[in-house]
Amino acid sequence: MPDLRRRRSLGRLLALGAAPALASACAPVAFVRDARVADTPRFALGVASGSPAADSVVLWTRLAGDALAAEVPVAWEVAADEGFGRIVARGSEPARANDAHSIHLQVRGLEPARWYWYRFAALGQRSPVGRTRTAPAAEGASAAVARLDFAIASCQRWDHGYWAAWRDAAAHPSGRPLDLVLFLGDYIYEYGSPPGAVRAHEGGAVSTLEGYRARYAQYKSDPLLQAAHAVCPWIVIWDDHEVENDYAALQGEHLQPGFAARRAAAYRAWWEHMPLPPALRPVEAGGGAMTIHGRLDWGRLARLHWIDTRQFRDPQLCPRPGRGGSNTVRLRDCPALITEPARTLLGAAQERWLAEGWSLTQPWNLLAQQTLMARFTREAVGSRPDPREPAAMQGRYWTDGWDGYPGARQRLLSVLAERKVPGAVVLGGDVHANYVADLRLDPDETDPTRSPLVATEFCGTSISSRGSAQSAVDAALRFNPHIRHGRSEERGYVRFALTRERLEADLRVVADPKDANSTVTSAARFVVEAGKPGAERA
Repeated sequence: MPDLRRRRSLGRLLALGAAPALASACAPVAFVRDARVADTPRFALGVASGSPAADSVVLWTRLAGDALAAEVPVAWEVAADEGFGRIVARGSEPARANDAHSIHLQVRGLEPARWYWYRFAALGQRSPVGRTRTAPAAEGASAAVARLDFAIASCQRWDHGYWAAWRDAAAHPSGRPLDLVLFLGDYIYEYGSPPGAVRAHEGGAVSTLEGYRARYAQYKSDPLLQAAHAVCPWIVIWDDHEVENDYAALQGEHLQPGFAARRAAAYRAWWEHMPLPPALRPVEAGGGAMTIHGRLDWGRLARLHWIDTRQFRDPQLCPRPGRGGSNTVRLRDCPALITEPARTLLGAAQERWLAEGWSLTQPWNLLAQQTLMARFTREAVGSRPDPREPAAMQGRYWTDGWDGYPGARQRLLSVLAERKVPGAVVLGGDVHANYVADLRLDPDETDPTRSPLVATEFCGTSISSRGSAQSAVDAALRFNPHIRHGRSEERGYVRFALTRERLEADLRVVADPKDANSTVTSAARFVVEAGKPGAERA
């Protein structure tokens, strides 16, 4: 792994100073071999950074175009200023064909809680400049950091619309740049495009390594997405469409044989295109197994956790005949949802890891995960029957999310309640709607002495993927009083400002997803006060 101290000596060899010097760090043999395609833009997929720690960050790029050698040297440098007058680290890494010519560079030895700028060069070309930052340290001067500005986003289906939301995120409309983006899944979609799509997927549905690689390359060609990657580090997790809709562990939606090989190819392509450490490179066996969950302390302000709800889950209950994946079922028709509480969405090991990792000393605990955690019934439940429905009705639920794993949700919320975890905020995506919710052990019990409020939830809408009809959401909200806000017709992302005293949430919404130049405005704002779970409108 690159270390700042080890890389200082490389500076004498590269002797940067001017832009052409960085490009000349590429091996002359590789340059001559590819001279016939020298005009091909090699950094057409942009740059990115991620996995920030107090002393390190991961830098990413992928060389684009044909006729690349099996191994191409890529020069890189990190500076403490935007003009690259103060270089703090530099070196060269090989981009290998086996990894789709991607670079995953973990630069160590950096200072905590500060901004850096980075760039790459190869084959006579230089990349765009990216900006990144390190996290505050757990101790020392940086530990007392007063603020964290971050965003959550998910579900950016290419053929459903343009990504004006990313332009807004990169432009920091609040006047402060984002410190961090949490991407919560569905970075790509594996489908082919229907006729008349806003902009079509290239090729049909993808299921092979080359297909997934091509789909990521198409998505990453978008200049608005590139701009959002270039302004700050990202922490990324996957959901289902990085592989196949509604898959569960090693089971595909269509129960097809050979799904493990497809998952391995999809996981490999995801790693190749995300700013993830080299150490997370997936193994070939076991469906490409990867450990993507993790946690990060943002000084003494907050502990951030991110989890994986796909790789280790039990298959969904009560699927459609002959199928895997999700269904929407009445509880009375699928009683196993209640009678099999041991079923897990995270896997036993990840459940234990999360339960043991909550901070009791920091004022905030943020949980980044894929979907809506709050119960969402589409019909009345027995304890609060709608007078127009039979009293025996106990709700109708979608089985792919937490409602399909109520025992796992109860275990997670019980830990928050028993340990009195401070400032618990759940962050989600997946459902293509903006939801703000109270999380209680019993969502139908509003008496705080019987069922205390243990966490606040912000589930952000999609960047572009279409949502369900607002009329359907409105009809369901009357059965879910713990959900304070629900809008499915909105596309966009959620921007947050966190201090020791409060969390401010700004729901940023795109006026027209079919217009890349669309305006983006605040649809609603909420505040959560430290020590007081539950969001209030600002």
